[in-house]
Amino acid sequence: MRILFICLGNICRSSAAEEILRQKLIDSGLSERVKVDSAGLINYHEGELPDERMRHHAKKRGYILTHRSRPLRTSDFYDFDLILGMDDANIKRLLSRAPSEAERSKVKRTTDFNLQQHPREVPDPYYGGSEGFELVLDLLEDACEGIVQYIQQTLPLDASI
Repeated sequence: MRILFICLGNICRSSAAEEILRQKLIDSGLSERVKVDSAGLINYHEGELPDERMRHHAKKRGYILTHRSRPLRTSDFYDFDLILGMDDANIKRLLSRAPSEAERSKVKRTTDFNLQQHPREVPDPYYGGSEGFELVLDLLEDACEGIVQYIQQTLPLDASI
């Protein structure tokens, strides 16, 4: 299975989600069977590390964010099985950029997988303070737990990347 997280610039939410899920997959023994990546809808931050504030808050929870921002490519719609957007604007843009109905069907909300908290969106913390980054990490940890459960329930035992 291949999972791609999407947010606007790929420097806060999607890059954090990528690392959180990667760690949860390692912990659950699924890391060899699932590929995780992230991208942004814009290329403004291409090649940059995640936002310093996000790296700081993630590190306090044991996540080291090393992903370099990259923009979404059309090929991503073919290369990934699930494409998870963070908010309504992300979803709308993903659906409009998907090359066909088959690829549009891969687009889901990250929060569709939340187990404890059920917000519609993962809010962008970029223009806020520490509380916003902590909230985003809480929501992403919850969603990634749900994604692991989804993978465990749907991935065939002999499946590989």
